[in-house]
Parts: sequence; structure tokens; C-alpha cells
Amino acid sequence: MKYDTTILPFRQSETTTDPLTELAREGARRMLAEALKAEADAFVASFADERLEDGRQRVVRHGFGPERQIQTGIGALDVQRSKVRDRLTTSDPAAKVRFIHGSL
Repeated sequence: MKYDTTILPFRQSETTTDPLTELAREGARRMLAEALKAEADAFVASFADERLEDGRQRVVRHGFGPERQIQTGIGALDVQRSKVRDRLTTSDPAAKVRFIHGSL
């Protein structure tokens, strides 16, 4: 007895060519990127009154980290996280301010 079967591969969400899905994916990526930036900006603003001896702001934004993939309901999205730097020079690492994004 011979069984003929047809196997259809499931389409992955990252390979969808539907324009509406692509629009939703791009909107989700932008929204997530803005949320991460706003979180870092709010953290830096909370330390705005702290200054170093030379008058410079102690905690500042310091560029972006590498791109990471975050899995969402619309598929995987590539985003960059903002980096924050504490300029305080001290031998005690516990005295330094550390910033960690809520979900990354």
C-alpha cells in the first residue's frame, strides 16, 4: 500500500510579505525603541541634580548597545537599547549607579 502525502511548510511570521503585517511590525519596532529611549531618559533625568566636582552631570546617556532580537506577538523585532553611564570615579563599585532596562 502506498501513501502519498503532501507536506506544506508553515510560513514563519518573519517571512510574511503582507504589507499590513510589515506595517504593524515596523510600528511595533518604533514603539518599542521609543519606550526604551524614554525609560533611559527618565532614569538620567532622575539624577540631573547630581554633579561631579568639576560641574559636569554625573549620570549621562552613553550611546546604544548592540541590536537584540525581542520576540513579540507580531514576530521577532531588532531593537537597540540605550546605554547609561555613571561618570563618578571611585574604587568602590557599589557606589556606582547602574541602569538596567525593565525588560532587557
